[in-house]
Amino acid sequence: MASITIRELTKVYPGGVRALDALDLDVAMGEFFALLGPSGCGKTTLLRTVAGLETATAGTIALGDRDVTRLQPGRRDVGMVFQDYALFPHMTVLDNIAYPLRIKKESRSVRHARAAEAVQELGLKGLEQRRPGELSGGQQQRVALARAVVANPRIFLLDEPLSNLDARLRLEARTFLKEFQHRVGVTTVFVTHDQAEALALADRIAVMEAGRIRQIGTPTEVFRRPANLFVASFIGSTPMNLLAGTVQSGTVVVAGTSLPVPDEARGRVQDGQEVVCGVRPEYMDFGTEPVDGAFAGRVSVVENLGGSSLVTLDVDGESVRVVVGEGFEVDSGAEGWALPRPGRVLLYRDGELVTGSGGETGRTASPLAKNGGRG
Repeated sequence: MASITIRELTKVYPGGVRALDALDLDVAMGEFFALLGPSGCGKTTLLRTVAGLETATAGTIALGDRDVTRLQPGRRDVGMVFQDYALFPHMTVLDNIAYPLRIKKESRSVRHARAAEAVQELGLKGLEQRRPGELSGGQQQRVALARAVVANPRIFLLDEPLSNLDARLRLEARTFLKEFQHRVGVTTVFVTHDQAEALALADRIAVMEAGRIRQIGTPTEVFRRPANLFVASFIGSTPMNLLAGTVQSGTVVVAGTSLPVPDEARGRVQDGQEVVCGVRPEYMDFGTEPVDGAFAGRVSVVENLGGSSLVTLDVDGESVRVVVGEGFEVDSGAEGWALPRPGRVLLYRDGELVTGSGGETGRTASPLAKNGGRG
């Protein structure tokens, strides 16, 4: 295992496209770390530059105590799993897995012994003589992992390893991958655009935009306390409510109601300042009776999420979304009120987080809970 230390890493492609912009990153030894962001944000370029498949324009990369910035890929001691798995179609499973050892000129007996161990470890017993075209997507993924494991690398780099699987296989593979990484303990960095995948798998997440890291934190930190409006709008299976408001006499006037300025923000915002209030749909309660401090509107859309529903209120032309629990029914067109739970409102000024509790709340019962709309 090894840590990863990146300083001022820059990658500029011909034509002046800056894929990585003076990026700093530290990944701890044994950590399962996710690079998350939209297409084109630079996450795959970062992974490939760590692997040595792309050459850094400037900056340094250290794996453990070794500066590998200018080393060839084969000398960096990393194992990489590509999005399309990159298996050799003419080779058997066993030969695909043993290939890295063949490159290292290990003897045939050593290659097959180590490959057999990887087969056992990755649950591929009985498939040794099949070729990739005879395997399912999940099996191909495990072969690719086994090939990366067999050389005992200090670092695993995974480039969207689950994106080619269907929804059910992706869930199964996600559980397997987390269990496997925990068992082997190797430092792992994986790229994904799927936030649910990153939240479920990673010890920590770096959210990227335009070649820069916008926030690093645990899944809980990134979900509950997005550091800026980009992260707030990107993270979450249901979009965060982001509503423009104005500070006025210790409150924020927003979407037809007034919310108290959080205690932590007092003295940090002034009357007349424009801010954005952010609150996740999961952290709001819905009811059919008026309540002070609630957003009043008319239900425009109700989306069934299975164990819950997403209710969208039209509040003076603004959409306010609330997740309500199973069994609570509301019809489109009905009047409704959406109340943020205590401590769950985040305040942004100039695009950056001012404050917000982000911690466990719920000690104070919501006035709307009696209506059955607890999300």
